[in-house]
Amino acid sequence: MYGFDYHRPAALSDIVDLLTADEDAKLLAGGQTLIPTLKQRLAMPTSLVDLSAVPGLREIVAEGDGVRIGAMATHAAVAGSEVVRAMLPGLADLAAHIGDPQVRNRGTIGGSIANADPAADYPAALVALDAVIRTDRRDIAGAEFFTGLFETALLLGEVVTSVFFPAASHARYAKFPNPASRYAMAGVFVAKQGDVVRVAVTGAGPSVFRWDAAEAALSARFSADALVGLVLDDDGLNSDMHADAAYRAHIVGVLARRAIA
Repeated sequence: MYGFDYHRPAALSDIVDLLTADEDAKLLAGGQTLIPTLKQRLAMPTSLVDLSAVPGLREIVAEGDGVRIGAMATHAAVAGSEVVRAMLPGLADLAAHIGDPQVRNRGTIGGSIANADPAADYPAALVALDAVIRTDRRDIAGAEFFTGLFETALLLGEVVTSVFFPAASHARYAKFPNPASRYAMAGVFVAKQGDVVRVAVTGAGPSVFRWDAAEAALSARFSADALVGLVLDDDGLNSDMHADAAYRAHIVGVLARRAIA
């Protein structure tokens, strides 16, 4: 690990000032990705700016027709929140199956989505539920937030403060986890909001994406049977030592049916 300065400001404005003054500074949320990266000397930030002392960033509250989750809310907090379990039990279940107990009690929703790991679980929920990512300066639609492999729409120095998830009549997630890391080799979130159906896939490609053919089939008939025989095109999907593209395409179909059932 290389040397760095450590800051733990108590105001969001101070965090923004620190990031503006030093473009090589890094935000520290739960640290579940950043700390191992620093230990392996794969990153060399000049300073770490800790978000943990800023009030309000851990709040999970009902808001309008949905729920607002603060960026520093841990996965365990999301999983155990009575508000989330009442309004979006599928989102609570997603959070309950991220990593292991240690990761769930340290990792945060803001840190996870800002990192934009292609195998992370939350991106599928953000896209399928048409969530809104709120930052210190603007709102970003979930569909526009993830732009590529470990890439997001966040600008330099921009800080995620919360995520708003609209309620849904159906919102469920199913994943095929890597047995060691628990990351999604493929994960599918199916959401139905009024007449709109979204099917978001994570883990299978370089970034989260929507499965248009499945959405069309489910819009016509919202049933697991509507997806029988429907196969995702494996062009552009991930192939690695754990699974090739064709296998990932197959399990995406299986997971979509499970999410509905």
